[in-house]
Amino acid sequence: FAAQRHVLTYMEDAVSQLLENREDISRYGIARFFTEYFNSVRQGTHILFREFSFVQATPHNRASFLRTFWRCFRIVGKNGGKYLNICCYLLTAQEYHCLLQLLCPDFPMELTQKAARIVLMDDAVDCLMSFSDFLFAFQIQFYYSEFLESVAAIYQDLLAGKNPNTVVVPTSSSGQHRQCHSPNDCSPPEGVEASLFYQCLESLCDRSKYSCPPSALVKEMLSNAQRLTFCEFLTALAKDQRINRALGVLPDKGDLFVDPAMDQELEKLVAQVSGLSISGPTSSCRDTANLPVRNSPRINSPWKPLHHRRKVDAESEGSNEETDSSEN
Repeated sequence: FAAQRHVLTYMEDAVSQLLENREDISRYGIARFFTEYFNSVRQGTHILFREFSFVQATPHNRASFLRTFWRCFRIVGKNGGKYLNICCYLLTAQEYHCLLQLLCPDFPMELTQKAARIVLMDDAVDCLMSFSDFLFAFQIQFYYSEFLESVAAIYQDLLAGKNPNTVVVPTSSSGQHRQCHSPNDCSPPEGVEASLFYQCLESLCDRSKYSCPPSALVKEMLSNAQRLTFCEFLTALAKDQRINRALGVLPDKGDLFVDPAMDQELEKLVAQVSGLSISGPTSSCRDTANLPVRNSPRINSPWKPLHHRRKVDAESEGSNEETDSSEN
């Protein structure tokens, strides 16, 4: 049980934080520190602003990060659903990467680009993507990253006519990156035989120590295909809602922007800010309901210190520009 739940990983992290902050922790006690630490692990907030090596260390950490990213930034997709003609609600890979870095400052761009390629099917990673398309592609790429690296190697072996029934060790060289550049580079048009491909995947899932999608669902997903390319396989994984339900992190696509609890919290925060900025009789309070929607995304309390620091930097840069222009 301890190994399955990665208890040792969390114990080591807790002790490490305890030693790093022992002076502050000594004020309210070690017992309280461990209680709050493991409560945050249970709630999934322990990954906020942590280094990438910790964020991707366990399946629970990855699931927590995915759920946090969805809940924090779903407003992007929710507004996009109302105003699809407004391009600012469709973001590029670089812009989604900036959002990811708000939660994990050293999040690697490579993972973001791989997720973008699942959506775009080519190297045009600067094209615009909807929040829902990127989110489901990112979920597959991030949660099953080692599995996908092994699948990419198996796919390459099948194309070359080799026997792929060997232990595949994922590496940072990213065989997946080579497999999904563009429709012309993905593979020959015919791809590989779906039944043989699934047999190799089933064997991989049986022996892999990394997280894998349920093999029965993968078999059902591939049952109607005779041949497929690696890019088509990635796209099918990202769009399959049965695999999404089995993972249990995100809701179905139709319910992606339905979160009453979060909506209530946002409404409370908006009301608090409106109350601070607008003073007057009761009629004035009613007018706050007509405040522009664009003010809502400013209420990002979980990462307020980070935003505050960046805001100060931006203001200082603006001050320099004004100074330079005045001197000219």
